[in-house]
Amino acid sequence: MPEKAQVQVRRVYDPPARGDGTRVLVDRLWPRGLTKTKAALDEWCKEVAPSTELRKWYSHDSSRFIEFARRYQVELTQPERSDALAHLRELMKHRTLTLLTSTKQPEISEAEVLARMLRH
Repeated sequence: MPEKAQVQVRRVYDPPARGDGTRVLVDRLWPRGLTKTKAALDEWCKEVAPSTELRKWYSHDSSRFIEFARRYQVELTQPERSDALAHLRELMKHRTLTLLTSTKQPEISEAEVLARMLRH
């Protein structure tokens, strides 16, 4: 069991790495063109993903990331998403948690917002 909880963000299209620990997809939609075998997931936690409305509004526009993160954190207080976030916290207690996303810019994705929340 790691001394300090580790959480990282990676693209689901990248091959699994040795230190990934538990691999969890946090997107609402399944990644285009990816088989379940190739994804090598431990879980798909789509309940923690942003709402369709928020995802479409954001559209991975980096100038909207701060506002997206704020709105997403509000969404994460809703019961279903809050339970999913608590589940991710629980997974982190046992081994490294790798949050996976299909976006080309994971550093401005919901996975990054989640990782920041889980680290604190």
